[in-house]
Amino acid sequence: MKEYKYKINGNAFNVVINEIDESLAKVEVNGTSYNVELSKKKKAVLAKPAIAKAKNAPAKATPTVTKPASAVAGHGIKSPLPGVIVDIKCAVGDSVKKGDVIVILEAMKMENNINADSDGVVSAIPVKQGDSVLEGTDLVVLG
Repeated sequence: MKEYKYKINGNAFNVVINEIDESLAKVEVNGTSYNVELSKKKKAVLAKPAIAKAKNAPAKATPTVTKPASAVAGHGIKSPLPGVIVDIKCAVGDSVKKGDVIVILEAMKMENNINADSDGVVSAIPVKQGDSVLEGTDLVVLG
């Protein structure tokens, strides 16, 4: 069983994946059970219809997760793998040096230090503690 917390258009979703077979996933979204049929198409093809449904669906619809784009210009330090933000070790306006620990990410039941890959000043932190993030999501933006 895996549990994820998402926020889409300001609405919070708690998604629990109970079981996945070859063509069926049993999930709960905010306490409501769903049987989700899986197809063997490419993920990019599946994402477009899922996004269209999420816009028109009621509030208890299964959320679609996409990698957020950075809203602030600068150099984004990206998540190397999917996980949950355990701690943020910097704040907007802080100066960081290459190698400084800026975020602690829990992935596969292990805490991973995410280090600054260059010197800079933190211009944005688009994530918060407890957020579930995908690989490639900007964790901290250096200006």
